[in-house]
Parts: sequence; structure tokens; C-alpha cells
Amino acid sequence: MELYDDHGTVAWCECLSRDPEAAMAFFAATLGWSFEPFDMEAAPYWLIHSGDHLVGGLGGLAAGDIETGESYWLTSIEVDNVDERWAAAMEAGGTAIRPPHDVPGVGRVALLRDPTGAALGIMTSASDDDE
Repeated sequence: MELYDDHGTVAWCECLSRDPEAAMAFFAATLGWSFEPFDMEAAPYWLIHSGDHLVGGLGGLAAGDIETGESYWLTSIEVDNVDERWAAAMEAGGTAIRPPHDVPGVGRVALLRDPTGAALGIMTSASDDDE
């Protein structure tokens, strides 16, 4: 999977939906997106494509780590070192949703809330050498 790998850039966006089939139908009709199944053990998940470009992911609420009954979008920011940036975020007033962990074929990721309560992900993408 080709992801952006520049520190501080948006690396991944995903929609976690209470009705993934309806969400996919909506985004296919309004944006022309197509969806490719992606194997996740926890719950069904799809990669989002805009033409030939991979632009994000979509899954049910069970595929996400935020406890809510509402659908939401989550943005993940590429960082040079997830563990160091996680520690800095916690010291700067962030709160943990899911601490740093490895996702095979994706990289090292973590989820947190900033001091205002907004959720975000941070990640260090896997390189071709890691796969």
C-alpha cells in the first residue's frame, strides 16, 4: 500500500460508519469512489479509490477505536517516530485512545485526542523494506 511518508503530512483518512454499505453507495454516487475489500481481522474494511489513487479507508464502527454510535472521519498524520511523538503529545496535554502499535503492511500507528478533544491518528508508514 503506497502512503504518504513526509513528517507532518496527512497520511490516511478513514470513514468509520454505522452503515458502511450506505456510506459506500453515497460516496460512489457523489464522488465516483470505488471500494476494494481489505483484510482486517476485527471487522469488514474497504480501501477507497478515486480512479487509480488510493485515498483512504472505510469500515464499520467496530473497525475503529473510538466508542460512539455516530459515523465519523478520522485523519492520521505521518510522523517521523510514533513513539517519540506519542510521548510529546501526552506531555503536551493529549489523551490516549490507543497507544502505539504495529499494523502489518501499514506501519506503526497510535490514536489520541488533542487537548480540545479532537481525535487524530499518528503513524509512521511501513517502508517497502518493512514488507
